[in-house]
Amino acid sequence: MTARAASSAPRRSDATRAAILEAARERFAADGYERATIRAIARDARIDPSMVMRYYGSKEGLFAAASAFDLRLPALGALPGKHVGAVLVGHFLDRWEQDDVLTGLLKVGVTNEAGADRMRAVFAEQLGPITAGVCPDPADAPRRAALVASQILGMALARYVLRFEPAVTMSREEIVGWLAPTVQRYLTAEQP
Repeated sequence: MTARAASSAPRRSDATRAAILEAARERFAADGYERATIRAIARDARIDPSMVMRYYGSKEGLFAAASAFDLRLPALGALPGKHVGAVLVGHFLDRWEQDDVLTGLLKVGVTNEAGADRMRAVFAEQLGPITAGVCPDPADAPRRAALVASQILGMALARYVLRFEPAVTMSREEIVGWLAPTVQRYLTAEQP
């Protein structure tokens, strides 16, 4: 085998890391941070617990890696300003419904400080710049991003974690219709 062929073949360590992260995401989502154990995650990944520690160092390190999350926020700058709220709410609904990792992160975030820290970081790093790009005063973006997050996370908690009725059975269009004007106001209205 040539050096080039060897470098293009997937490495066993990459597969092991991927298996650990998948098992960790599922375990943290199901059990929460406190109850999830390295042993249970290793068992789910079908590896020895020492391998988890070898790659991630600690439960905290594993959680940080497993909760790395890209919100894949749309570029809002090219949109007409009056549609920003609807696009953002629709985007978040799509993300919540397509990826259990975000729901798992929310569950851990409401029960554990490490999870809350991770959730704050994801929203600050990713929602903050988007907000700064569309609000009237970029200096006010952190406050506006927090208000947007309160709406988005509040609906996610009610619909996907606590499963409140009728939040669970409302259509996507209904949720966008109710939340979009509020999110729009948070993003683009003049400060009260």
